[in-house]
Amino acid sequence: MNYQNRQWIYVKRPEGRVGDEHYELREHEIDDVLSTNEVLVRVRYVSVDPYMRIQQAERNTYDLPHPLGIVQRAGTVGQVVASKSAGFAAGDWVLSYSGWQLYDKCHQNELTRLDPEAAPVTAALGALGMPGRTAWFGLMEAGRPRPGDTLVVSGAAGAVGSLVAQFGKRAGCRVVGIAGGASKCAFLTDTLGLDAAVDYRAYPTLDGLRAAIDAATGGVDIYFDNVGGMVTDAVIPLIKLRARIIICGAIAQYDGGLDAPDLAPRFLQHMLFKRASIQGILARDFTARMGEMQAVVAPWIKAGDIVTQETFVDGFEQLPRALNSLFEGRNLGKLLVRV
Repeated sequence: MNYQNRQWIYVKRPEGRVGDEHYELREHEIDDVLSTNEVLVRVRYVSVDPYMRIQQAERNTYDLPHPLGIVQRAGTVGQVVASKSAGFAAGDWVLSYSGWQLYDKCHQNELTRLDPEAAPVTAALGALGMPGRTAWFGLMEAGRPRPGDTLVVSGAAGAVGSLVAQFGKRAGCRVVGIAGGASKCAFLTDTLGLDAAVDYRAYPTLDGLRAAIDAATGGVDIYFDNVGGMVTDAVIPLIKLRARIIICGAIAQYDGGLDAPDLAPRFLQHMLFKRASIQGILARDFTARMGEMQAVVAPWIKAGDIVTQETFVDGFEQLPRALNSLFEGRNLGKLLVRV
């Protein structure tokens, strides 16, 4: 049987915002003729993440640049259409790295079966997937939270930040989230139960933003940074003795400022004065320990103790614009495209 596959092929490196012009939408037929241990998957959900924009840069970062002329890489959740693997049957939900396409032939070793009864399948791309792994190990290993610590999370309404904030509360921290817009700040305090929230958009100057964060915190023991830019410039002078700073992302600079960042590197004197530690973390550093995080977090999700906020965009053709929207702060929680 043949299926009509659609693929977004990455063809041009963006200098600023990414859009349709950096991709070509191609279509071709794909059959269900499979080799031994091969599985045909129909993608249903595609993860959209800030790291994709890093990979599109020309320079080597923690990855080689994303090659031109291939399917845009991305984590996906889909269903098995056909299988020549004893481990998978038609209808099974699976996690894969199939990218921006509707169908993919995968070796069985590339797939992880998902149990829809244990957790929503989309959680595999969020709280029980890469964002959850980043949040859990970034906070618990690098942040070393202690009861009574003041934890500040930038990008606190995003996929990683919203989980860090909740994990921090469960660890006994006083948690202050930084986000853009009154509605996101209300989500942080009213839905996630944070102790305070600061709307960075309400403070156009560095001094004003720093004063607002200072008033909300009284000093910072742990800073989990997902944003960089002026937000980080505002937070760093407020760190306490032996503070721990976790650098997870710098989305403020992904949009064309990777090679010449204009804000947030000016904090080394504060690291010295406070004898603080700073550590960069990537989800891949903890891939082999995924089971540790899932064993703790999955029961919390099942019991409703953790909010797994998701924003869905419908339509395969919306993928480039969905990636672009990350840098405009439109999503709440994990951003997914439903295809």
